[in-house]
Amino acid sequence: MRFNKILPSEKLRPYVKCFAISENEDERTYNVFPSTGLVIGFQYKGHLSSVKNNTESKLANAGITGLTDSLKVFKNTPGTGTVLVYFTETGFAHFSICPAHELFDQSVSLDNLFDKEAVAELEEVLALATSDRNRIHTVEKFLIGQLKKRDADKLIIHAVQLIYNSKGTIKIKNLHEQLYISQSAFEKRFRKLVGASPKKFASIVRFNTVLQDMDKEKSLTEICYDNNFFDQAHFIKDFKQFTGSTPEDFRRLS
Repeated sequence: MRFNKILPSEKLRPYVKCFAISENEDERTYNVFPSTGLVIGFQYKGHLSSVKNNTESKLANAGITGLTDSLKVFKNTPGTGTVLVYFTETGFAHFSICPAHELFDQSVSLDNLFDKEAVAELEEVLALATSDRNRIHTVEKFLIGQLKKRDADKLIIHAVQLIYNSKGTIKIKNLHEQLYISQSAFEKRFRKLVGASPKKFASIVRFNTVLQDMDKEKSLTEICYDNNFFDQAHFIKDFKQFTGSTPEDFRRLS
């Protein structure tokens, strides 16, 4: 397996965290944990399927996956190559008029959101590309062509930062009170731009903080209370939703 991360060009840096080239020579089933930004995937060779309840559903060669608060399972055919685009928390809104929350827990074909001919042309060029540099250049050219002139929503960007600063433990009531905005207006703007409610997004941030803690020499009890879970039962329940296993099993098998 090969997985290389590449930083975006300066023009895309406010909207894209990074690109990645992922190649698997062997057929493989793998788990994807919830992340804090939407992800586009372009298969330039091979195919990818989502797996749910032992049923495989083939995905489009160019597709986008929204935020989710649960484990996703994917399977690739032998010899699969993918260019991945990891958006910043608010970056996707600068490329599409589709509200990000409509993609929550979804993996859909990219031609549902962008011009079909442009997507098809991009797929053809990627299939013929012979280097990672050419593939990233092709995807960047496509994204820059889709970039829309839209002012950044500084309030929501600040809200996202406050959630990160609290490691996902901030109370949402306190959040919108700090920002001097009504709860309904705040939640509507947040969901449309980020792709999930503030509460769900905060739970994803907290989960990723927990994942980082799992690599440290901390007991599970310490991790539980350091991340403000009410008790270990709640910690285990939430962790299993995000990873498909208990914290104890996850640590043992990692």
